Amino acid sequence: MTRAPAFLAACLAVSMTVAASPAPAAEAPFEPGLMRLAEVLGSLHFLRNLCGEKGDKWRVEMEKLLESESPNPDRRARFIASFNRGYRSFSGTYTRCTPSATEAIARYMKEGETLSRDIASRYGN
Repeated sequence: MTRAPAFLAACLAVSMTVAASPAPAAEAPFEPGLMRLAEVLGSLHFLRNLCGEKGDKWRVEMEKLLESESPNPDRRARFIASFNRGYRSFSGTYTRCTPSATEAIARYMKEGETLSRDIASRYGN
């Protein structure tokens, strides 16, 4: 679980990069990636707390993403729904930390890093 600082830094880079872009009328090409990132953050929020991490680190990261995006109410609702979908997808499966939950954490950390890096490199200034 030592990859968290790199992942958090990547999330911050994405939020700062995307926030600097003007908001187009149509859905931006990075929108699906941002929604998936929100879902990953929700999954990590549930799983990391299940496996011993205390606090709201991943929810705070989601709040930072929302703050940097300043989405309209409909888009904000989509972000929140994605986060909640990620959270619920594991809350119905795991009641305790297991080896597969730990593996899911590792996979979601990697996916979150990849999403963050790809969005920042493709759509950053």
